[in-house]
Amino acid sequence: MTNSKVFPAAALCSLLFLSTFLSGAQSASCCLSYSRRRPPCKLILGYSIQTVTGSCDLHAVIFHLPGKFLCADPSRKWTQKLRLCVEERKRTSAQVFKLSAD
Repeated sequence: MTNSKVFPAAALCSLLFLSTFLSGAQSASCCLSYSRRRPPCKLILGYSIQTVTGSCDLHAVIFHLPGKFLCADPSRKWTQKLRLCVEERKRTSAQVFKLSAD
């Protein structure tokens, strides 16, 4: 192949690779389905709420675990209980921190 044919082919391959990588990164930050697994509260570092926007067409609670994320249905009782557990743990640790600072 001559240089005039190699460059366009390399550019096309680069664009295909880049578009695949970017679309994968977008879906990794967006819940596409709910998990059935219920993690123990003590393992949850925090959570965030995913609203329905753009390509994320699923309302979800995203639990932050060490090294991964878990997407949960916000209408499920266990999801609501885990959110309350995380909030209670945050309140308790904030009170302990405040008492130790005094």
